[in-house]
Amino acid sequence: MSRAESSASWSELLSGRNALRSIALAGGVALHAVNLYIVATILPSVVGDIGGLSYYAWNITLFVAASIFSSSLSPKAMQALGPRRAFLTAIGFFALGTTLCMLALAMGWMLIGRTLQGIGGGLLLGLSYSSIRIVFAERLWAKAMALVSSMWGVAALSGPAIGGVFAYAGHWRWAFGAVLTVALLLAGLVQTQIASRSESIPINGDARIPLSQISLLVLSVLAVAMASLAAHLGWSVLGVVVALAIGIVVARLDARGHARLMPHGAYELKRLGSIYLCVAFLNIGITVEVFIPYFLQVLHGHSPLAAGYLGALMSAGWTIGAITSTSRTSRTADVYVRIGPIISALSLASLGLMLPWEPLQDALLRWVVVVPLVGVGLGIGMCWPHLLTHVFKVAPAGQENMASSAIITIQLYAMALGAAVGGAIINAAGFTDPGGVQGTAQAALALLLIVALAPGLAAYFVIQVVRGRRSLRG
Repeated sequence: MSRAESSASWSELLSGRNALRSIALAGGVALHAVNLYIVATILPSVVGDIGGLSYYAWNITLFVAASIFSSSLSPKAMQALGPRRAFLTAIGFFALGTTLCMLALAMGWMLIGRTLQGIGGGLLLGLSYSSIRIVFAERLWAKAMALVSSMWGVAALSGPAIGGVFAYAGHWRWAFGAVLTVALLLAGLVQTQIASRSESIPINGDARIPLSQISLLVLSVLAVAMASLAAHLGWSVLGVVVALAIGIVVARLDARGHARLMPHGAYELKRLGSIYLCVAFLNIGITVEVFIPYFLQVLHGHSPLAAGYLGALMSAGWTIGAITSTSRTSRTADVYVRIGPIISALSLASLGLMLPWEPLQDALLRWVVVVPLVGVGLGIGMCWPHLLTHVFKVAPAGQENMASSAIITIQLYAMALGAAVGGAIINAAGFTDPGGVQGTAQAALALLLIVALAPGLAAYFVIQVVRGRRSLRG
């Protein structure tokens, strides 16, 4: 952390005009995150009402895959429309998708709505993060990044409450109505607090859209999702192999193309590559939270409200880690960056062993899972603000917007791929066949132990990130 960053205060960020701007930017992430937790909480009730258990993971896969496409368009949208109109367009797509979900009579209808929500939500995420360096002074970047990221914690508190109450009452559709209300409120705030134009954004600049790369990324996710529906494990493995092959093709196309998805240096480990890999692996680890409410309801007998809140503890831990780590010295922050992924990996593995364990189904002992649930997010939060602000500092001159939007593209791609792979794992492990308590226990064990490898890999690549941070300090 530089001297300027350490001198910046939370009161400066959260007072006067900065406070209103902070709420507007954070609101974009909050809308996306609150919706995610509401859906995760009510999804067991949704499939119980309209069917589609085999497509359980698709609700996240399609939502995030659509977000990949739209988040990568955020620099172009901001340039062509200006910040205010870009935000309002994103909210419009999100509101339309939310309305369709609220009226869904079958899973196919629901998935169309989730796709439209993803288009709007991804664009909101990209605009929120990219606007930080435009709206705030550099000394406030780290704290603004922590504030925006902390909206996952706000969602962890409000999302399960909204979804759980409506699911418990048997009115899950009304939960989407609550989301729609939040979207309309955010639109009003954006209209009054976000500028129509910014001097930091060239009006007539070149911001070509890398359609080939984006389309291939979405295709790689869908390849895994389609394979997850096959009865034979071999098809699921083939889907993952195809996705990895497509990812390599995307990297080669992007490195040589004129319309780039990633900034220069994104595929070099000594520059941005190691940071982006850490972002990807950490987000694959956190994606399992969408399955946690279902596991807890079936295996431990929790109510929708309790299961939703327990699942959201992952993001609550993320918020705790992010907020507490931003005030640390540079040397202490380096330690946090190193140990964060290890904590997350160990927590996932512990959770995988705990959930299927029959003694933990006891009314008192089943609350022990709180510790690893918090640990998964805590490990990510400890290093997250430092990873993201390091991107700002090492991004090539003139590509800062691309570098920041690339964070969201990678984050969303990792979440979509994680959800698709997770769906393949649980289906292969017996989620739908034999299903019930036995199938759910097998699915929970397989999913969490395998996914724990992802933050373990992040712990390896984070070593290069720490070296880069130290070299910048000279």
